[in-house]
Amino acid sequence: MHIVRKVTDDITWIGSDDSKVRTFEDHYPVDGMTYNSYLLKDTEKTVLFDTCDKSQNKIFLDNLKYALDGRKPDIIVVHHAEPDHSATLEFVMSLYPDAKIASSAQAKKMIEQFTGVDISDRHILLKEGTEISTGKHTLKFISAPMVHWPEVMMTYDSCDKILFSADAFGKFGSRNGKLFDGEVSFDSELENHRRYYTNIVGKYGTQVMSVLKKAGLLDIKLICPLHGYIWRDKISDIIEKYSKWASYEPEIKGAFIAYSSVYGGTQEAAEYLANKLSENGVDALIKDVSHTDKSYLISSSFKYSNIVIATTTYNCEIFETMNEFLSCLVSHAVKNRKYSIIENGSWAPAAGKLIKEKLDGLGGSEYVGNTVTIKSFPSDENLAELDKLASDIKSSL
Repeated sequence: MHIVRKVTDDITWIGSDDSKVRTFEDHYPVDGMTYNSYLLKDTEKTVLFDTCDKSQNKIFLDNLKYALDGRKPDIIVVHHAEPDHSATLEFVMSLYPDAKIASSAQAKKMIEQFTGVDISDRHILLKEGTEISTGKHTLKFISAPMVHWPEVMMTYDSCDKILFSADAFGKFGSRNGKLFDGEVSFDSELENHRRYYTNIVGKYGTQVMSVLKKAGLLDIKLICPLHGYIWRDKISDIIEKYSKWASYEPEIKGAFIAYSSVYGGTQEAAEYLANKLSENGVDALIKDVSHTDKSYLISSSFKYSNIVIATTTYNCEIFETMNEFLSCLVSHAVKNRKYSIIENGSWAPAAGKLIKEKLDGLGGSEYVGNTVTIKSFPSDENLAELDKLASDIKSSL
């Protein structure tokens, strides 16, 4: 059996779709995952762009054999050495011992670490600006370190004007039989793209901006990522989103309220504030951090301009699930946000000060309104303070 699709006259998608997987990297909840590989059959050389995850070995090899149609790959380009794109590489190398392996120097080291095979005698070193002619096509290689591993390269095919973008411009979720972005609604898939970017690549905004500047100098008709759909119709839309995400510019002027609550008092305050914000025409989203996967919380933090942290004090510290979320904010370097704080403590509320200590290291952070301090459950005085906080947040927009 084979499942392949033509990308252009000379390039075929030979990837795979794992619709059963429910966690990516054994961590992020997903509804399936796509692993993209591409085959270029030119007049002089045949080039395989990346392999796939070990779970997809059989369908990938069936697709490869069918698409080759009796030919053999002359070059295997490894854009990214992470095993979800290279776990099958060792087997493919053994099937085609004459094929050269083209990668960055650091990717070569990683390939040898993962496989235990010395590839020095068949390796083509790729650097920024390296070019390879395959006949009609000329492949130019672009260094993209830390998008999102240090060894990453991208490829620009000047013939078909394709950017093979490695993990950039990918998404969570399976493709459900679709291949090109125009076959699905951009808005319906945006959360899968945002959550993928913010959690997988999000920390490395500076490096992404550098690559976007390089891409801006190219005439790009197609973007072929290693996950998700091929970009053809909405290239400018996804680049606009990446530019916002990479520069830590919020998409929406509104408030994301993240709360943790033990006995319901903090939840009541968070819900009261969300209601007041909506009443005042402010787009508000509220999530319980104890019952929401952190990947969704990080995605929402990138999306909104204002973040409200509402939490209990627990053992004189920040409540554990909120502390985990705040650590994620810091580790993903979510900059340029406006924060408001609601703390709760039945006898010694101390979370507010500790929250500020965690957030102060994030560049461009501002605080909006006074910290609202609750003791057990919101009092009438607290409700008035929350009214004022809602007004301050609206003014901050």
